[in-house]
Amino acid sequence: MTLAPESGTTRTDETVVRGACPHDCPDTCAMFFHVEDGRLVDVKGDPDHPMTRGGLCVKLKNFPEHHYQSDRLLHPMRRVGPKGAGEFERITWDEALAEIRDRWTEIIAGYGSQAIMPHAYLGHQGVINGLTSGDAFFNRLGSSVAEKTYCESGSSTAWHMTVGGTGGLDVESMAHSRYIIVWGMNMTSTNLHGWPFLLQARKNHGAKIVVIDPVRTRTARQADWHIPIRPGTDGALAMGMIHEIVAQGLVDTDYVERYTVGFAELAERAAQYPPERVEEITGIPADDVRTLAREYATAQPAAIRQGVAIERSRGGGQAIRAITCLPALVGAWRHVGGGTMEMPIWEFPTRFDKICMPEWIPEGTRVINELDLGMALTGEMELDPPIKSLFVYNSNPVSQGPAQAKTMAGLAREDLFTVVSDHFVNDTAKFADLVLPATMQAEQLDIMVTWGHLYISLNQPAIAPPGECVPNSELFRRLAATMGFTDDYWDRTDEQMLRDFHDWDAPALQGITYDSLVETGWARLNVGLPHERAPHAEGNFPTPSGKCEFRSSLAEGGNFVVPVWRSMYEAFQPGGYLDPLPDYVPPFESADSNPELAQRYPLSIVSPKPHAFLNSQYANAADKQDVQGEQRVWIHPDDAAERDIATGDPVRVFNDRGEFHGPAVVEDIVLPGLVMANVGHWQDKASGSTVNTITLDRHNELGNAGVYSDNLVEVVKATDPVAG
Repeated sequence: MTLAPESGTTRTDETVVRGACPHDCPDTCAMFFHVEDGRLVDVKGDPDHPMTRGGLCVKLKNFPEHHYQSDRLLHPMRRVGPKGAGEFERITWDEALAEIRDRWTEIIAGYGSQAIMPHAYLGHQGVINGLTSGDAFFNRLGSSVAEKTYCESGSSTAWHMTVGGTGGLDVESMAHSRYIIVWGMNMTSTNLHGWPFLLQARKNHGAKIVVIDPVRTRTARQADWHIPIRPGTDGALAMGMIHEIVAQGLVDTDYVERYTVGFAELAERAAQYPPERVEEITGIPADDVRTLAREYATAQPAAIRQGVAIERSRGGGQAIRAITCLPALVGAWRHVGGGTMEMPIWEFPTRFDKICMPEWIPEGTRVINELDLGMALTGEMELDPPIKSLFVYNSNPVSQGPAQAKTMAGLAREDLFTVVSDHFVNDTAKFADLVLPATMQAEQLDIMVTWGHLYISLNQPAIAPPGECVPNSELFRRLAATMGFTDDYWDRTDEQMLRDFHDWDAPALQGITYDSLVETGWARLNVGLPHERAPHAEGNFPTPSGKCEFRSSLAEGGNFVVPVWRSMYEAFQPGGYLDPLPDYVPPFESADSNPELAQRYPLSIVSPKPHAFLNSQYANAADKQDVQGEQRVWIHPDDAAERDIATGDPVRVFNDRGEFHGPAVVEDIVLPGLVMANVGHWQDKASGSTVNTITLDRHNELGNAGVYSDNLVEVVKATDPVAG
């Protein structure tokens, strides 16, 4: 839809088109694309959108320039140099597709279709260009099913085990809260548009804002109380809070009796976590544990905003289970502004089965977790058949995945046919045999999946794609035709797909149609207004029991990944024993859990999301590099003094998996024994390797999530001759 220019805000010869942010961010901002003579000249936030409120984050600053960045991929390219060198020559789409067809046909004839593996995540968050955009094609091809657990999978499993597929607490409703815990999330960098609702609660209701985080982040510095916690020990704190709520007689007995199951067993388990033991595990003083539990239980409505970071350790999933039990224990769900928020995506009536077409998956098809890519490609998994071709889109596994060196070694195989679709030749694309040019958001149509609020948004194309760039929807149409697929799935236009991929008759979309979104750009789901929404005031949890399950009935089936993260495929779930009750599970690597390893590598490391990049997106943009800075290493003054390190000194961070370098920042924003380095930097913009070179390709106990914050390292001056 073209909007009439408003006086004082647009030129009379300017076209304005409604759009929505494409990024893997909970805010999913509503935007206006401003176009002059077919060129994108400005992007602004929609002032009428209740979340966006006219503002965009630093990542979207200069968004038009991003579309025209000089190093953008505009044409299909074929590798001409060694793998990893990033040397390519231009070819046509016909040549690229013909090579894919010939190579895949040969691989399928020799090894079977499961020798081909897709690799994708949320480089784009749309319904037809995002996480599941290629699932139908690869299911039809019969490739290995990729289990996509970069983030949220452990959270999703824990959430479903406890409260089911509910959207939970609305971030806008937090404006009515009187006590707010932000747990493992740096909102002012990664959920910027949610933060004002917390400030509104503080201003209007005197709400206390508590941040639980190992790092004194931008958000923690604005909180009323920052509680620093040792990485990977969140489960102990949550169990300690449950202990104190029970011990201090603060349980909402009526709510627990009516709307929960397993309280007696939960209380018995929590009895193992008195505050003194919690202090030993977490480093949080016992009196602070008591105070936190008492304040949270008595200052209703109380809200908890859970961050993805909680899941990134061995016991992260169980920690989320324990945290998710807290609101029911104190009856917080009774109130507007009470409860907890993980991600509200479960409220959206998206027809993932129609998108992914799991019925096309041949019986017996194997599942390969994407975080195990290095093991899969190097032979460590002993796959039969081996992976002979990799197709990467919406993802940059060299930067964002674990075990960076191992992944690069696998990608360097001469017998591996790798295709990457992207905007730029990033760290992963440098290893590709073919790179394909993808459109950016102002050039494509989509409805945006949102994991941070309750608004559905339509993004409309404002400018023509440059060069030969195509959206993922068109990419997979071309691949389907190339491989000879005649199913009518790919005969539809993008608009027809968007109409088919949503249940427009669902109650959540009552009064909302595709056509109305063309006019308005966005609409709030019909799931209750922010000042009224209390979805579980009387239970009604979408669990097997209909109640909040302190003791989970889903544990009987063993460990599982929520199907949306695995092409809606139900076979070959991880399985294995799952504790039906939440508990604290120690990290894989810490001084307490692995003292022998800690003798060699005494420092824990966390690698949070950057402020100016979106994962690794924008890390090649000079203006974003200026804001973010280079790959720095934050270290506590006590640890720095032991190592004769001063701010600005080049340091080497290493363990037996790899190493990276960067200048030290000596500050007490991190705990003693902890270092921090942001994820997302590109290797050629850093020291040649980045933080994920020291991470290990293993998973936590729920949802096969990664454990990026469960690693030990040592730090020395880069000039020191220390054996790694």
